Amino acid sequence: MSRFLIFILLLATCTSFAFASDPSPLQDFCVTDPKSPVFVNGVVCKDPKGVQADDFLFRGLHLMGNTSNNVGSAVTPVTVAELPGLNTFGISMARIDFAPMGINPPHTHPRATEILTVIEGRILVGFVTSNPENRLITKVLEKGDVFVFPEGLIHFQKNLDHGYALALAALSSQNPGVITIANAVFGSNPDIPTDVLAKAFQTDINMVNQIQSKF
Repeated sequence: MSRFLIFILLLATCTSFAFASDPSPLQDFCVTDPKSPVFVNGVVCKDPKGVQADDFLFRGLHLMGNTSNNVGSAVTPVTVAELPGLNTFGISMARIDFAPMGINPPHTHPRATEILTVIEGRILVGFVTSNPENRLITKVLEKGDVFVFPEGLIHFQKNLDHGYALALAALSSQNPGVITIANAVFGSNPDIPTDVLAKAFQTDINMVNQIQSKF
């Protein structure tokens, strides 16, 4: 085999890894099989002969989520967990409802870019770039505006009005994952040692204990 051919094969292999995210479908569909005992990186397909129209259907996205909570928002996800037919398609979505002045607190999606469309209301959005700049990029969105949050970066939304607000989000993964920063840092199980958090946040241990008690 020539050196040139070996180089091309290596380049193709590296490129496939560089651009890989969710696995691409190798057939028309790969509906999840929740009964399968096999654990894989993704979700096992069920026999196509047993696939029904309902496997590709999710109902209820027109219903408002319950925003009666500490942050004043509710996220209704439509990922592969809720819609089995999404498996291998590399997409998902979510409805985000906001109570007056409610927030979708700082969080990150480790496996997806998010694109958000405001349906009702006026929403402040923002994300923070990675170290060392940690630059805050923020914008006030009106009805019909669209904003994108890069994959893996911490971002948030806040309803600026005294009425309810609504947004729809699309994500570039069937299982984007979500890490809410406050919950992960102060509500981990078991707790992150208080002296670690106190030093990281440049505060005292009593303050850390007080915050942890809220999660």
